[in-house]
Amino acid sequence: MPAIGPDFLSLQVRDRDASQAFYEQYLGLVRSQAGPPHAVVFETKPIAFALRDALPGTDLASVTQPGIGVAIWLHATDVQAVHDALAADGHTIVSAPIDGPFGRTFTFADPDGYQVTLHDRA
Repeated sequence: MPAIGPDFLSLQVRDRDASQAFYEQYLGLVRSQAGPPHAVVFETKPIAFALRDALPGTDLASVTQPGIGVAIWLHATDVQAVHDALAADGHTIVSAPIDGPFGRTFTFADPDGYQVTLHDRA
């Protein structure tokens, strides 16, 4: 049977509590009650998004940008407000907001250095 598409997205992080707080504070994500003890699963739709402890043998401190080559895009309702809050608090903005085919779009680096793009057009 062929795969029908992405169903789950998980990032390995150095400090799960700090990363959870970041995604809750700046993106407004809400933690789901589901999930194993080594991960935080958020109530995102249509694809589940989670943060998990790094797997044994994974040294996130040894890389400057984890996930290089992978594009992580999340849909948001007020991209500019998220950008402004991140910038005001000194977080890394990788690319400034632009208006394009996916609406208002910008890219930021999360606490582990993952580059995440937000857009507001579904």
